[in-house]
Amino acid sequence: MAGFGHGTRGYPRSRRRTWQRTGPDRATLGIIGTICAVAGFFALGIALGPLAMFCGWQAMGRKWSNDRDIPALVALVLGAIDTLLAVIALAGAATWGHGPF
Repeated sequence: MAGFGHGTRGYPRSRRRTWQRTGPDRATLGIIGTICAVAGFFALGIALGPLAMFCGWQAMGRKWSNDRDIPALVALVLGAIDTLLAVIALAGAATWGHGPF
């Protein structure tokens, strides 16, 4: 009986998250991206740099307008720097003289 001024729901919709909760949330992705970016400076920068950039971009919601996602922005910037340094190191190792000298 949904009539007589009473809806099928007793309460309005929840204002909490309405999407699936199976994957990691944005804060977790930002922290994971930051950890990958910092670890990429020490080992496997060519793999961890793009992974950090991906995690940071996904944590930001694929847009630039969120100001409160500091770990996501840090992951994105450090991942880009890490990837650039790894590409420069690989290009330097591929020269004929095996280095700058």
